[in-house]
Amino acid sequence: MLLIASAMLMSLNSCADSVSPDQIASMKPVGFLHGLFHGAILPFAWVVSLFSESTAIYATYNNGGWYDWGFITGITCTIGGSISKSNN
Repeated sequence: MLLIASAMLMSLNSCADSVSPDQIASMKPVGFLHGLFHGAILPFAWVVSLFSESTAIYATYNNGGWYDWGFITGITCTIGGSISKSNN
């Protein structure tokens, strides 16, 4: 079971963003769907970010409100769903 969890964590780690400030200026801002995805992988990306300075949990090149809405929705679906399930 631990091996499967480790493999899943490593595969999700590859999805976490890390962008230098120089790259941000030339990138197209991301929106709702990217925010939703980044919010959904937050628990995994946060753990990885504790050990790696090149992993960020929030895209700094976002378009503002829509990205934030997706990010919060993704967090709610991932963390909020597992919390409410554990209360039953």
